[in-house]
Amino acid sequence: MAPPPRNAGVAADAHGRRSALTLENLEETFYREGFQRFPDADFAALGLSERQVQDLKDIGRTEQAHVGLLQSSLAQGGVQPVQPCTYDFQFTNAAAMVQTAAVLENVGVSAYLGAAPLLADKGILGTAGSILTIESRHQSAIRVFARQAAIPQAFDAPLGPRAVFSIAKPFIKECPQGSNLVLQPFPALAMQPGQDAAAMAVGSVVRVAAEGSAASGAQFCAFTSGGVFPGGSAFSPFSEANGCAVPQGVAGVSYLSLTSMAPQDGVLKDEMVLAGPMVMAVS
Repeated sequence: MAPPPRNAGVAADAHGRRSALTLENLEETFYREGFQRFPDADFAALGLSERQVQDLKDIGRTEQAHVGLLQSSLAQGGVQPVQPCTYDFQFTNAAAMVQTAAVLENVGVSAYLGAAPLLADKGILGTAGSILTIESRHQSAIRVFARQAAIPQAFDAPLGPRAVFSIAKPFIKECPQGSNLVLQPFPALAMQPGQDAAAMAVGSVVRVAAEGSAASGAQFCAFTSGGVFPGGSAFSPFSEANGCAVPQGVAGVSYLSLTSMAPQDGVLKDEMVLAGPMVMAVS
């Protein structure tokens, strides 16, 4: 197969970096606003040591460094960097902030994994890899702070740009002109009341509600999980009345989407997604 035209590769690299910067802007603002709102004592009351509180603050500082690097990389390539948006993180207390941080860092790891195959420039790929390793450290540290297993599974799951944006979109209120990604989020997906997305197991029945009428045409649940080979996603039949069951092979931090089909190769493509993804944890 012939390699893609150079201009196509350059455009893909620019889009990948703009998408990464959109997420890094969100994360940097999240930590900065969170620590402006909640004093150290609130985190200490959760059982975090002084060192752990400082580590949590350092996560925010490294996100700031990631923002600076991506801005510089885009500008040097003649591409206008996206600017920070106005966000609504719906902060309620320090505990909720730590829980949301765990979700954001999981998504950050999945975003860089999903972007890697789309990048043409090896130098940019190397830079993304150096950020990915730090994002994974953030992920493990925050899981420890939240008294969760530091390493919940052997592999992390990649997510495509549209899926990542769909998870981030509820936090975004408004973006400056020129800083909106050319991406349409999928309809939102949420767990129905009485269930805990952080406490699922293989065989558990998951009942979800989709934004609007998105669930009406859904035939399957797609569970995108790092331990699912080949393809990355495992599927189970879905109905609005009965939900769907968590299939074998799904473990750790996973992402649930509603789909119109269940391909044999396990590859989840945007055109088959009707709603989601929703972040969940499978033990």
